[in-house]
Amino acid sequence: MNSKIKLIFPALLFSVVGVHLFGHCQVPCGVYTDQLRFDQMLEDQTTIAKACKLINELSGLEDAQSKNQLTRWVSTKEDHASKIQKIICDYFLIQRIKSSASNYDKLLIAAHEVLVAAMKCKQTVDGDAAKVLHDAILRLHQEYAGKK
Repeated sequence: MNSKIKLIFPALLFSVVGVHLFGHCQVPCGVYTDQLRFDQMLEDQTTIAKACKLINELSGLEDAQSKNQLTRWVSTKEDHASKIQKIICDYFLIQRIKSSASNYDKLLIAAHEVLVAAMKCKQTVDGDAAKVLHDAILRLHQEYAGKK
């Protein structure tokens, strides 16, 4: 390999803008921690619920600090809803939910409900949307774990 390429290649790997490193990839390593994913989604949902509450509290205030915090909470809410969507798509739908599963259709429906609920959390600051997301995550977990 050319010496310039040897020097540039590692720099490119570690300097790509916008790359997010997550705990799991799409390499078929067989190492999965499903419960960790559910715990992460529930933590993200809790952050979304808190963000909705604080956005509503801050939206009536006119000082610069409140406006700054309001903007930050809106951004945080969006980020956490996107994280949930990414876990559902990149981890569960691509890697873990298999078409050979006896409850495949129920798993797809439950995963879709989480995706839609996360989208609705982006669209609103209603605390009820965060509750719907919480319940959708729990339904997916229940179906995924095969619990009734």
